[in-house]
Amino acid sequence: MSDHKAGFVNIVGKPNAGKSTLLNQLMGEKLAIVTQKAQTTRHRIFGIYNEDDLQIVFSDTPGVLDPKYGLQERMMDFVKDSLQDADVFLFIIDITDRAEHSEFLVEKLNKIPVPVLILINKIDASNQADLEKMMEFWHEQIPKAEILPISALTGFNTEVILPKLKSMLPINPPYYDKDQYTDKPERFFVNETIREKILLNYDKEIPYSVEVVTEQFKETDGMLFIDSVIYVERDTQKGIIIGHKGDAIKKVGTEARIDLEKFFSKKIHIKLFVKVKKDWRKNDRDLKNFGY
Repeated sequence: MSDHKAGFVNIVGKPNAGKSTLLNQLMGEKLAIVTQKAQTTRHRIFGIYNEDDLQIVFSDTPGVLDPKYGLQERMMDFVKDSLQDADVFLFIIDITDRAEHSEFLVEKLNKIPVPVLILINKIDASNQADLEKMMEFWHEQIPKAEILPISALTGFNTEVILPKLKSMLPINPPYYDKDQYTDKPERFFVNETIREKILLNYDKEIPYSVEVVTEQFKETDGMLFIDSVIYVERDTQKGIIIGHKGDAIKKVGTEARIDLEKFFSKKIHIKLFVKVKKDWRKNDRDLKNFGY
């Protein structure tokens, strides 16, 4: 164990840059939910990658944004925490994103005395000229960083990330048990899977007004019985989530059950309930109770 390497690798970037897709790709396991919608990730999620002589604790964070209400402020607190404790940073850039980059993040990464690996993502949706221009731009922005073009979705060039990280990490004993692959409890993955299906099946503000809490998670005769509550902010949203004759919520439950049966390798019986918690995204007590 004397030459065992271990460290924290924090994944940062703007919303929808591909942070969660990359985490899942590197872990070979779906730990973080992924959709095309911005602000899909709300929490900081650890993915623990293990080899005999290596442990990498990946930290996926919400996208950097200018917070507009309480929930987004708490999400940015997770990002700020992640900027304190890394051994290496993976800074993900979406090559198709034409908006202004985050000055806050660039300034922080330039000041932090640890290695930064910039991953220019979604290069399958771009061309060589744009890629070269983007690499040149980011070399000027963060001169100390190494830059790597990738596609987290297709896996292009992602196989070189782990060896690069291994060379950057310090010699340390493992921080977690070698058979542990995340810091989150099982109920967290149930909540997130249901929330992913809501993000995929509903439009406009509805998915952002939703929080999921699993109240029952028990195993009987090799089968998992799950009761989860979907909280919304308005009575009208409750009706939309349930849908005509319950069709919409039934679809969410079916899709979540299929994914969770793969995740837990068990048969699952899932019941979903919808409750209204008025303006929970702006209420400090509600945010705290929901783990923010």
